Amino acid sequence: MTSALPAVPPPVAAPDPDRPRRLTAPATRGDLVFRGVLRVAGYSVFAIMGLIAFFLLFRGTKALNAAGWHFFTESKWNPQSHVFGIAAALPDGILIALIALLFSVPVSLAAALFISEYAPQRIRPALVSAVDLMAAVPSIIYGLWGFFCLQPQVIGLISWTSRHFGFIPFLKVRTGDYGTSYTSSTFIAGLVVSLMITPIITSLSREVFSQAPQGEREGAYALGSTRWGMVRSVVLPFGRGGVIGAVMLGFGRAMGETIAVALIISPAFKFTGHIFEAGGNSISSLIVLRFSESDGLSLSALMAAGLALFAVTLVVNVLAGIVVSRSRSGASTAD
Repeated sequence: MTSALPAVPPPVAAPDPDRPRRLTAPATRGDLVFRGVLRVAGYSVFAIMGLIAFFLLFRGTKALNAAGWHFFTESKWNPQSHVFGIAAALPDGILIALIALLFSVPVSLAAALFISEYAPQRIRPALVSAVDLMAAVPSIIYGLWGFFCLQPQVIGLISWTSRHFGFIPFLKVRTGDYGTSYTSSTFIAGLVVSLMITPIITSLSREVFSQAPQGEREGAYALGSTRWGMVRSVVLPFGRGGVIGAVMLGFGRAMGETIAVALIISPAFKFTGHIFEAGGNSISSLIVLRFSESDGLSLSALMAAGLALFAVTLVVNVLAGIVVSRSRSGASTAD
């Protein structure tokens, strides 16, 4: 009678010397509590956004049912007659945001590069604080400054541009029923909004530029590159995705600007595309100007307009987050 052979343990694979070891530590009670707090805070953001969307949808359902798809194709705003829509306010708001980006993006990128790469080390904290202070200025201050100070100063430039480059359709100022006033235009509103989003784009871009790998910076210098050559070959490519994300976030911020646009622009429910002409609109300014006098269907229509603006800005911010996460700067931050 033969006895059973003892089980031979399987051979243990030799550790791969080229693979780094994963270091783990047991989670303490404090780690678990901190992780739970962060998880609740993260989920609360989605909960709050969902509640906002539900509130706007619930309050705007009456207007959406009354107008149907005409809510997105109608330019007039007369809820008492059941004729209302955002076909003029939404494009005007997008146009104001695009004008703001046209002026703010070059200034923001130049300021961010100067602070992160060229400014002396002793004055960088002061410059960063100044940019952050600009972001803290209330929007009504920008609106008042734009109405009383900026607008009278740019009328001459607008008039000269319209006379000499009026053959370009969107720069032409028409006469007749439209008038020839250069004040309270989409262009001036865009200029004021550009000042408000410049600190946001500057701060985000500066943060991205400062994260460019130091080894690549030193490698560029070692190959004989100048400072501008290093910035062009290392810093700008590294921060491209982050800059795009910052610009898109600034666009979303410009779309939602309310008080400054309401102070500058002259409400008009017709989209013309002529940026120098008086008259224009945006969803945010429409809400703030009509809210106090609205009730019933009018208030529901404003809620529906707010829902549309909420959806547009949410899509823009989500796209910005995707672009940043897929960039080198966003990947290094996530790691």
